[in-house]
Amino acid sequence: MASPDPTATLATGTEDCDVLVIGGGPAGSTAATLLARRGWRVVLLEKDRHPRFHIGESLLPMNMPILAELGVLEQVRAIGVHKPGADFPLPETDGRHHVVRFSRALEPRHDSAVHVRRDQFDALLFEHARALGVDARERTRVAEVAFGPGERPHLVSAVDADGTRRQWRPRYVVDASGRDTFLASSRKLKRRDPKHQSAALFSHFRGVERHPGADAGNITVARFDQGWLWLIPLPDGIVSVGAVCFPEYLRQRNDGGTRIDNETLLMRTLESNPGVWARMRGAQRVAPVHATGNYSYGATRMAGPGWILVGDAYAFVDPIFSSGVYLAMDGARQAANVVDGALREPARETALQRAMQVRLERGLRHFSWFIHRFNTPVMRRLFAAPRNDWQLEQAVISMLAGDVFDNRRVHWRLYLFRLVYALNAVAIAPRALRGWRDRRRQVRIAFAGDTLHEGNP
Repeated sequence: MASPDPTATLATGTEDCDVLVIGGGPAGSTAATLLARRGWRVVLLEKDRHPRFHIGESLLPMNMPILAELGVLEQVRAIGVHKPGADFPLPETDGRHHVVRFSRALEPRHDSAVHVRRDQFDALLFEHARALGVDARERTRVAEVAFGPGERPHLVSAVDADGTRRQWRPRYVVDASGRDTFLASSRKLKRRDPKHQSAALFSHFRGVERHPGADAGNITVARFDQGWLWLIPLPDGIVSVGAVCFPEYLRQRNDGGTRIDNETLLMRTLESNPGVWARMRGAQRVAPVHATGNYSYGATRMAGPGWILVGDAYAFVDPIFSSGVYLAMDGARQAANVVDGALREPARETALQRAMQVRLERGLRHFSWFIHRFNTPVMRRLFAAPRNDWQLEQAVISMLAGDVFDNRRVHWRLYLFRLVYALNAVAIAPRALRGWRDRRRQVRIAFAGDTLHEGNP
């Protein structure tokens, strides 16, 4: 557990609550809102003050019913940019790209999503939780979660902006602390993903050229030799631009003893893709260039007696398919069901937690399989000439929309797609083997540098 702040002043009294949620991002606000609606006394603690910058600005269609359930769908649409799909620029072509429209999913119950400024989106969800009766506190950093008999958390200590140390006795703790991974780190549960590692550079720009017509709101995902690039249209003429790359690639920043700053390397990277670079003509950077590394990790346990991890506090794979916010909010919704059921019928707690983890791992496996292989020669080949035999392309679109948990029509087709991938790997075996070796080598390379998030492994 984290060490208490020795300079903090202890407030008199310890408060009781039913549920204490660590982290006021999308996962924490979602869990807090749903539990408060069910009549529980909920405390929500956020270490920063909203609004604050965060990456992960593109939502998935499967986010939309969660936002509707929370009662904020129209408010989010009002602050967002309509997202009908994604486009993948084709290699060695003059600006042509393959467009994936969510309306072509196998069961397109939700055929679009939105891009949002995360500072606005997170603040909206946090204030909505507060308006529904959640004791939502900002600038209050959790310092310690003390465990008692039965390894259940019985006391949470936090330090507020004034340096006052406050304490709560919760019946349940939900860790939605994001990549700070408070409980997973303090309880030594956090592990690097042994199969995947990447790092990222990103910023916001004004004046980036957008696609015309119906494709104006698409997210662009473009490959380059050492990774992939994103362009996400945001409100007010802003575009989020970033590069996810092999850790080896970021070593250029200290190549030969000469320091290359983040902005220089980001612009060089964007220039390596002619289609993306053409859209950057006349663009002006309007935010700092951030770097973050060790993207992929997971915890060895998702839950225990009286506690549960949700969203990035449990696992994070890679932002390539914009799955982070959806997985966080869907996990928070499932966690709210687990906590509610466990508080009402304690004997069901273990079974509820196990069922949630089985479902979550199923979805994570599908996302991870594609993410780990996205930049391989085999996947490049398949994306360059998509086919819809056996509705496989539609199943992949369903996965990109977030429909990976409960739809069996999607599941068996995704497994069939893996067979198609294997057959294509055999067809281009030398190139496929080189790609596999490159990917495995990156896992062993350490990333060092600035980061927006604490506690990376």
